[in-house]
Amino acid sequence: MQCLDNLLLNTDSYKASHWLQYPPGTDATFFYVESRGGTYDRTVFFGLQAILKEYLARPITHADVDEARDLFAAHGEPFNEEGWRYVVERHGGLLPIRIRAVPEGSVVPTHNALMTIESTDAKAYWVPSYLETMLLRIWYPVTVATISWHAKQTIRQFLERTSDDAEGQLPFKLHDFGSRGVSSVESAAIGGAAHLVNFRGTDTVSALQLARAYYHEPMAAFSIPAAEHSTITSWGRENEVAAYRNMLTQFARPGAIVAVVSDSYDIFHAIREHWGRTLRQEVIDSGATVVIRPDSGDPVAVVHQCLELLDEAFGHTVNAKGYKVLRHVRVIQGDGINPTSIRAILERITSAGYATDNVAFGMGGALLQRLDRDTQKFALKCSAARVGGRWIDVYKDPVTDKGKQSKRGRMTLLRHREYGGYRTETVPPEAASLDEVRKPMGYDDAMVTVWEDGRLVHDWTFGQVRERADASRL
Repeated sequence: MQCLDNLLLNTDSYKASHWLQYPPGTDATFFYVESRGGTYDRTVFFGLQAILKEYLARPITHADVDEARDLFAAHGEPFNEEGWRYVVERHGGLLPIRIRAVPEGSVVPTHNALMTIESTDAKAYWVPSYLETMLLRIWYPVTVATISWHAKQTIRQFLERTSDDAEGQLPFKLHDFGSRGVSSVESAAIGGAAHLVNFRGTDTVSALQLARAYYHEPMAAFSIPAAEHSTITSWGRENEVAAYRNMLTQFARPGAIVAVVSDSYDIFHAIREHWGRTLRQEVIDSGATVVIRPDSGDPVAVVHQCLELLDEAFGHTVNAKGYKVLRHVRVIQGDGINPTSIRAILERITSAGYATDNVAFGMGGALLQRLDRDTQKFALKCSAARVGGRWIDVYKDPVTDKGKQSKRGRMTLLRHREYGGYRTETVPPEAASLDEVRKPMGYDDAMVTVWEDGRLVHDWTFGQVRERADASRL
């Protein structure tokens, strides 16, 4: 929205007063972002580059300062007009900060620093704090990428156990159906792209746009023709089989894949009678793979029963690992899908002797919306400030919740070059820079400077991000 493009207003109200609250003599501050635990024990870092290009690449102007000054005056908050005028005049409106982070796609255990933000101009030491609200929204793409990555590990485990082509199928086993269930097109784009770090199937078009605009990816994912209930039920119940035949006529070609929702009335009758008898030979003769989509009921039981009925109608082959692979047909389950139900479905069908080849999944709300900042307990905190020429530790340690204890000091993230383990390390207060961090034997710096004084230092491609995420496995 054009009315929301002023960076100085992309903050919380109380941030406008914080420049008055630091100790006298403060001339530098240092902040960090971490996941303090949560549902998953490791996170997939993604989304910072899009945030930086979207919000920090455009210089602030005197007009932005004017607008912010007037709004905060009416709102009842003080505003650092002089400080922001200085940024415009001295730095051309580009913020004097340095952001270091792990390369996007990195899979990092929780309780480690993922990125740091520090001031680079003594007269603008308060800028990193002002950006907390905007920068902490990194929690969203990281959390989506993390949920998706962990789901991928589950699916991979079952594919490797039951399929002859695990790696070939894996990228298309979890499809994003979440666009309509999020709060905005921006959320769909950011969250949808985060999912595509791990998979290559989506119906979230805005995710493709974001990957292209911010990560140099011409086409990040793919989809197939698929029916919805209205395109089936508009034919009337008495013409249900005609609706299915139309899907075959329109889209079923040799080598093609077409998905048909089939539970508008009775999924089991539709498979037994319409797909398994009336249309059976047409499906076979088409040369396409027809994917039947149930969309109601208990996902675990329904998927299993649909496979059994399709097996009766179309038969199966037995692969090299001894599991059944259906001929001509598959099943995709998109209703009630989350990481827990994915595992439950795969356990059920594997026990019944069916390969994971036979099923795909779609996630909507559980992928892009049924999460919040506390899913992975994200926080952005100040850990150091230079006051009177001396660096001091800044931290909180609430007696009522030790889980909210924050880190202290200037820090970076290290990674063992052989074993891949991570550890967050701090530098001594007297150190001139982070280059003086103590590095235990075998450890290298896992962070790089990605943004400095208005300039993007590293510009990752989507392919690089995917490669890093896929290199880490449970």
